[in-house]
Amino acid sequence: MHTSPSRSDVVFAILAGITGVASSFAFTGYTRRFVVAPIDALVVRATPGAIVAWMIQNVGEEAHLLHVALSFAIAIGLLAGAALIGLLTARWLDRPIVGVGFAGVLAWGTTAALTTDPLVAVAAAVPVAAFSGIGIGSRTADRFDPSRRQVLVSGAGVLAFVGLSAVFGRLVSEPDPGYGTNVERSDAVEQLLRQADEYALDVASDDLPGLVSSIDEFYNVDIAEFDPRVPADDWSMTVTGTVENDVTVTFAELTDMPIEHRYVTLRCVGEDLNGRKMDTAVWTGTPIEPILDEADPDGACGCAMLRAEDGYFVQFPIDALEDAFLAWEMNGQPLPRSHGHPVRVLVPGHWGETNVKWLDEIELLDEEMDGYWEQRGWHGTGPVNTVAKLWDHVRLDDGRLEVAGHAYAGTRGIDRVEVSTDGGDTWADAELSQPLPGDDVWRQWRYVFEQEGKHEVVVRAIDGTGARQPEDRSKAFPSGATGWVSKTIAP
Repeated sequence: MHTSPSRSDVVFAILAGITGVASSFAFTGYTRRFVVAPIDALVVRATPGAIVAWMIQNVGEEAHLLHVALSFAIAIGLLAGAALIGLLTARWLDRPIVGVGFAGVLAWGTTAALTTDPLVAVAAAVPVAAFSGIGIGSRTADRFDPSRRQVLVSGAGVLAFVGLSAVFGRLVSEPDPGYGTNVERSDAVEQLLRQADEYALDVASDDLPGLVSSIDEFYNVDIAEFDPRVPADDWSMTVTGTVENDVTVTFAELTDMPIEHRYVTLRCVGEDLNGRKMDTAVWTGTPIEPILDEADPDGACGCAMLRAEDGYFVQFPIDALEDAFLAWEMNGQPLPRSHGHPVRVLVPGHWGETNVKWLDEIELLDEEMDGYWEQRGWHGTGPVNTVAKLWDHVRLDDGRLEVAGHAYAGTRGIDRVEVSTDGGDTWADAELSQPLPGDDVWRQWRYVFEQEGKHEVVVRAIDGTGARQPEDRSKAFPSGATGWVSKTIAP
């Protein structure tokens, strides 16, 4: 009996794989129980650091679409492989029912191993087995050569099934337990939001962000596509390692501690020099230092590894954590899932990628260890680079040109922003927004001038220590982009 796979075998196997993935989505939604989710996590962790760095610099935020697409392809391929083995087994043994069963068992075992959820695995296995049966039946009826019409009808059926699965998947997807619950803002947060509005510059552009970014517009970067689902009632954080006492804090205990509201700016280490992955919010939470003091750390290196529920980890010197903050609200609303619901850490003056989301453990260390991004070639948790962004230019009613943006230097603060309209030959001070209270906050700047012909506009910032933003340009890898931002503006 001929047992090598034919083209139609491969087609039916792929269609079976697609139905299996679609069915898994219909039962789990876009959650970490979806069969693609664990594959995506493996792809992210297995990608060499050099490739990750290249993708961040050359592809940007769209790079995550590539690893998600690859994860979908792998999931479909694994389930298609189960179906193909079932098809060949049925022919080899001349027992269609055995082939169907074998395809279903293989699909179930593969999905169960990936998701560690045997019940969810059934959702993927049943359609794989069913579609394998259709393929086996078609071959039996047509003597190993199903007609093009049968393949087209089967393909149309798969498309319809995928569409229905997408609808059901959206219905069963878990709602975000954070942002969107319409929690009433406290008076303290409302006051800070009003203050930010009052301190903002009166710029002509409608596209320039204010001094506090809306939650929907706040930039977001994660190591993987599928965010953890951690209900606040189930959350706890443990301080372990070289401590006198292990300390575990529940969400109820955390929110019962002294509460603070802080302006904090976050900037992505992987963004372009004039990129827009930099935002500010009003964060509500409590200082982390009293929790560490209760654990009484005594490690020789004076450092700690912060670990997240999604497997992410970052090392910090304990001294840097003295001013760190455990936040559970953002602009007066519970943290959205994408920003670390229910609790994330904020470490003033450090790159956004070090401000761990979904924090669940602080391990005090005896010796230093590389964090997640350090293992991939990026430099550690050092302070952010000073930058003045040139985000917008607008022609005013009187004919003059307004250029504007934001400047940020972490805990060093921004003292001045200088603007050149002739490529750096001469400089003038820009108007700055009034500084918001806090140790880690950006400022807006604007500058208005008479435009005559084409201008090469250059901006640079001076931080609170008097140090000027370095002129030499560098890419984001490995320590964050540096250089003066410039833009050619024609009449």
